[in-house]
Amino acid sequence: MTQASYYRPIVQTDRHRPNGALTLAGGWSWFTHVEKLSRGAPPEVIPAALVPEAELRNFVAPRGLICGLAMDKPRIMGILNTTPDSFSDGGLHSGFDSAVARGFDMAAKGADIFDIGGESTRPGAAFVPAEDEIARTVPVIAALRAGGFDLPISIDTRKSEVAEAALTAGASMFNDVTAFCYDPKSADVAASHNVSVCLMHAQGDPKTMQDDPCYDDVLLDVYDHLAERVAYAENHGIARGQIVVDVGIGFGKTIEHNLALIRGMSLFHGLGCVILLGVSRKGFIGVIGNAPEAAERGAGSIALGLEALRQGVQILRVHDIQDTKQAIALWQATL
Repeated sequence: MTQASYYRPIVQTDRHRPNGALTLAGGWSWFTHVEKLSRGAPPEVIPAALVPEAELRNFVAPRGLICGLAMDKPRIMGILNTTPDSFSDGGLHSGFDSAVARGFDMAAKGADIFDIGGESTRPGAAFVPAEDEIARTVPVIAALRAGGFDLPISIDTRKSEVAEAALTAGASMFNDVTAFCYDPKSADVAASHNVSVCLMHAQGDPKTMQDDPCYDDVLLDVYDHLAERVAYAENHGIARGQIVVDVGIGFGKTIEHNLALIRGMSLFHGLGCVILLGVSRKGFIGVIGNAPEAAERGAGSIALGLEALRQGVQILRVHDIQDTKQAIALWQATL
């Protein structure tokens, strides 16, 4: 699904907004000009009025509710890995009691969505059978719901049978790092439960994705892939208003690929979907910021998250909920 031209809003948040400026995605930022991009041609800055009507409509239309949450303010998705080998918190919450307690702790600290996964997707991670994923995640979801936990719960999996079990137990979102490419039944499972979905771009699988990632143009290649996956989801009965897209930072990408995607993040508003950014504690932050231990990368994670919010990204997927919430509050106070 390659386009002839692509349009990236040049996003601003300054309070001195000129007449005629357009609000981006019903949110907190605005734009008057866009960067027009084409494969094999230099970029060109043009007035927003010259953008084709269909693309412009996607830029300005307010986004739908995700898990019942309005997307007119930044949202925090808290991460819980119930795995022994996740890159940042592997083993910390792999026990049942610890995982349940962590869920309530995230809610108390201000998370908007709770994302639970039972298979590590760190570079080099091994495959986990569906029955093991279910055993790691579904009892936690059921216990949280039985205990009165009322945050939306997202199940982070690429397997339809895991999603089916989690959604039946009380999850309200299907977060698939393969954008429904891995399991042909996944889109139908999501549609049958009428839940929000997150479609992420990944090149390769966790075992091999960082061996030698290569793109013609990473920004446009990722956009084309996500456009195709959004269309696929719609064709399976999932409304665009229920779809979140994620560029997949670190999933088959070099440091330069990651930075190019973050710089150009506003391009993805052209899909007409909510955008999620997941950079929390990832390895490239440690390389650039001289932080070899994952737990030391909170500041770098927040810095990138605030840049994403400046570009209108609606959801940040993070480990450090309380620090991120504080940073967002201070950032919002300056707008």
